[in-house]
Amino acid sequence: MKKFSLAGFINALFLGLIALSMLLPFLNVIAVSFSGQVAINNNAVTFWPIDVTLENYRLVFGNKLLVRSIWVSIVVTGLGTLCNMTLTVLLAYAISRKEFLFKRSVTLFILFTFVFPAPMIPTYLLVQKLKMLETIWALIIPGAISTFNLLVLRSFFEQLPESVLESARMDGAGEWRTLYEIVLPMSKASLATVGLFYGVTNWNAYMPAMLYINRNTKLYPLQIKLRDMLLQSSVEGSSDQLIHLSAYGMKMTIIVVAAIPVLIAYPFVQGYFVKGVTLGSVKE
Repeated sequence: MKKFSLAGFINALFLGLIALSMLLPFLNVIAVSFSGQVAINNNAVTFWPIDVTLENYRLVFGNKLLVRSIWVSIVVTGLGTLCNMTLTVLLAYAISRKEFLFKRSVTLFILFTFVFPAPMIPTYLLVQKLKMLETIWALIIPGAISTFNLLVLRSFFEQLPESVLESARMDGAGEWRTLYEIVLPMSKASLATVGLFYGVTNWNAYMPAMLYINRNTKLYPLQIKLRDMLLQSSVEGSSDQLIHLSAYGMKMTIIVVAAIPVLIAYPFVQGYFVKGVTLGSVKE
């Protein structure tokens, strides 16, 4: 049995209060989204719904344009994360190998782009020249590789036991086979962490659609559509339905809808995520 530690107790109490301060506002958002208009207008809702109703969610998911935007975001998140991970893994593995002749030059170039990112207008002109405006690729290709995620994977690949890689090469494995059968299985924690970062970024992507999608409204992702609904209250529904609903309740419902996918996905990768963040080194 562990001995009582005052420092440990204070640390746990402090972290618990921080966690509670983040959890309670979100519980309030969820409670308001399920509450009736009268309770919301009277500020009677705290952390539990009052006069429970599902009308907010019925109206949100009954909006055909919103449903289309959800599918756009799902496609962008799935295809984008696959593209992100593929390109990031390939480049990170290349610049992590000592035998790569241009390792230092390429790494310095990548770090330069991290410190001095490309301005908005030149980036827009490049996307325009590549004829990606008003296409779904404009939401995927420009941010295909995150410098931060690339450096995280490169650092992990550099820490892998060299003896294991040498053994694979002595057995006749080439670089592709070594990467696929040795490096990737040993890097599940880091891959899950980086994949989660990419997935959340793609799901919450806002600026790419604002910049590159102006006329083709069918390609508006969820975040753009939710912004329009918040600003214009463009929710489809009869006047009889809307009169019994609170505008504030609708806004809270929209916030919950935007957060649902991340809340669903995180528990499945949480174990890998913790390992990937806390992994400091690999010892031979």
